[in-house]
Amino acid sequence: MSEFRYNPDIKVGDTVEVFIENQEDRKGQLILSHKKARASRSWERINAALENNEIIKGFIKCRTKGGMIVDVFGIEAFLPGSQIDVKPIRDYDVFVGKTMEFKVVKINEEFKNVVVSHKALIEAELEAQKREIISKLEKGQVLEGTVKNITTYGVFIDLGGVDGLIHITDLSWGRVKHPSEVVELDQKLNVVILDFDNEKKRIALGLKQLQPHPWDALDPDLKVGDKVKGRVVVMADYGAFLEVAPGVEGLIHVSEMSWSQHLRSAQDFLKEGDEIEAVVLTLDRNDRKMSLGIKQLKADPWENIETKYPIGSRHTAKVRNFTNFGVFVEIEEGVDGLIHISDLSWTKKIKHPSEFTQIGADIEVEVLQIDKDNRRLSLGHKQLEENPWDVFETIFTVGSVHEGTIVEMLDKGAVVALPYGVEGFATPKHLTKEDGSAAKVDEKLNFKVIEFNKDSKRIILSHSRTFEDDSRAERSTERRPKRAAAPRKQEEAPAAAGTTPLERTTLGDLEALAALKEKLSK
Repeated sequence: MSEFRYNPDIKVGDTVEVFIENQEDRKGQLILSHKKARASRSWERINAALENNEIIKGFIKCRTKGGMIVDVFGIEAFLPGSQIDVKPIRDYDVFVGKTMEFKVVKINEEFKNVVVSHKALIEAELEAQKREIISKLEKGQVLEGTVKNITTYGVFIDLGGVDGLIHITDLSWGRVKHPSEVVELDQKLNVVILDFDNEKKRIALGLKQLQPHPWDALDPDLKVGDKVKGRVVVMADYGAFLEVAPGVEGLIHVSEMSWSQHLRSAQDFLKEGDEIEAVVLTLDRNDRKMSLGIKQLKADPWENIETKYPIGSRHTAKVRNFTNFGVFVEIEEGVDGLIHISDLSWTKKIKHPSEFTQIGADIEVEVLQIDKDNRRLSLGHKQLEENPWDVFETIFTVGSVHEGTIVEMLDKGAVVALPYGVEGFATPKHLTKEDGSAAKVDEKLNFKVIEFNKDSKRIILSHSRTFEDDSRAERSTERRPKRAAAPRKQEEAPAAAGTTPLERTTLGDLEALAALKEKLSK
């Protein structure tokens, strides 16, 4: 009987093939085998079934990886899980022990492998059903269907022999992260036909279209300037979408999140799921668009800028950005200012602001000018201290000598660090030392001030002048005694010849001569 499990419908009178195993056993009986008879004929029948597209019966013996093992004509054939039914199978065990009809879809003679399909039998019937169903479809038609499969991008609905897809965007007027939030498997629901393709047999369905649009139910009294509450449903770099009612969203652009003019990401202010309040900036009921703002919930800091930050007032600001010409700082959110590079220090020559401060650091400032139209303050840092050049003018007078250190060599000369944190400049010809060699970086030498300009904050120095001027002074001093000695010899000469005292040069003559000599020397 076990050899007939594949055919539970067998009955008395049926004709079957048998294989003679033994003509007579110990009891004198003829021993037959239906299984061996089937096996000897099986490959002929299977090849014929494949060629003739014949429907055959098979007995599902057991489960295996990826499908089932089916007894067909005594041969074990493979039934892939995807070929059991047109619907996805969630429980394979219910098919074990059943006899079903199949079609042979593949034969591998070399490896003696046979692949069968039950799905192929019903697909032909389904195709006919699909054509008939699709021919009766109309856009806008409402049908009842069953949820057949759920994917990340949508839901497949069985409309009774033909499948349609509800895209995730057509499930609800509100935002849906995954279709399983709205529907579940095997759920029956009404859907509307949005579009269909006869050739490709694709049907686009909608679920949200059967519900009234949320914008139609929006409060008719809502207007620009009103405050609304909602939940942040989507975040983007340029802004956040706030759901003020199911299916009704407004965009809060990042520029409407803060009075600050610094370009930032919306994630710096909000995150998904936040429950916040906002102000309606624009409202277009026809296009169903709304823009919102949250900075409007705070007062504009520029409205009373003159009283809050008057010219001459001092404040602590935070460094936000650098440019070649200065530092952009923020005194408070929305109140920005620029410190020009020339207003950073009285004494230091700064090539780039990064030499003086760093981004994110606090810096003390004084308000110099207010530009309300462009929402920008002109600020200064050096103005917090008195101008030291007023004092330097009395210290670094022209001709004064000071000790300095060469800190930098340039093509046109050298930068010299002087006392009190001030710097001077010396050209190459003024850097020659007394032994004829040139001064080098880090050398500490005496420098004479040859030019001082308070307005341009410039001090021109010379090391060479310190010894050249001393040498000239010594030569001038040596000449003076020689010229003074000549009149004395002339005065002494007549006395030696025995002249009378009346002929000698008087004291008054000597004084006049000395005055003339002094004048000539000068």
